[in-house]
Amino acid sequence: MIVKRARTAGFCMGVDLALRKLDKLVENPDGRPIYTLGPIIHNPQVLEEYEALGVHRVAAPEEIPPGSHAVIRAHGVPRFVEESLKTRGVCIEDATCPRVKKAQVLISTQAARGGTLLLYGEADHPEVRGLVSYADGDTVLFDSLPALLEHTLDAGKHYFLAAQTTQDRAQFERIREHLRQTLGPETPVLETICDATMERQREAVALAGEVDAMVVAGGYTSGNTRRLADVARAKGVPCVHVETPDELPMDRLRGFSIIGLTAGASTPQKIIDAIESMLREL
Repeated sequence: MIVKRARTAGFCMGVDLALRKLDKLVENPDGRPIYTLGPIIHNPQVLEEYEALGVHRVAAPEEIPPGSHAVIRAHGVPRFVEESLKTRGVCIEDATCPRVKKAQVLISTQAARGGTLLLYGEADHPEVRGLVSYADGDTVLFDSLPALLEHTLDAGKHYFLAAQTTQDRAQFERIREHLRQTLGPETPVLETICDATMERQREAVALAGEVDAMVVAGGYTSGNTRRLADVARAKGVPCVHVETPDELPMDRLRGFSIIGLTAGASTPQKIIDAIESMLREL
């Protein structure tokens, strides 16, 4: 079997930076417990490794004792959460992805000018909850163009468009064009989709056109990983999404000659390597 592996498969810059910051705390203990507010990245295997090293994961900021280290996840947190941690004397290590941080700043700047945020993103995603907090509460949230069309926009209002950093670029462009036609070409559009996300999606589309089937590796809760599978399936090729090598449907994949392999931005190289090795053995 021939396996074609995407060049961009695996950790992105933001994930790599976040884990480096957490590693530094783990490798240089000062006696203070280390907490992450939610999963630092969306990969259960990585999270299990850190838990074994004594890193505590909590769901609410109130669960982090004063004086402890709190690592803010790569997805960022709502503005009021960070302020609450500081007030309570928690030692903050901000591991927010620089791309997410940039999106927060851009949204805050536009909102300060009186704009209403139109945000293309997933309502239950931690990054989105953080982005919305920088819009001062005036937000229209939607996860697709049809979902946006369900909202009645006030022609007298000032809107601006932004997106969750890992969203589908092609869908974003369709949303942009719709708003230009309905609200006018002067509607501000913030370029918040990460370059790495766009490149991964472009490569997945190109790879899907060269193979008989696709395998996408990464956490099931990872939005950018799920979208890689979506864009591959949209090309009409069979596609499987797995977290670990043992989940590969070997009997199903055995019937293909050429398989494409890509992975989400929070997938460790060792998992991708193991999946590639198993596929090559077919």
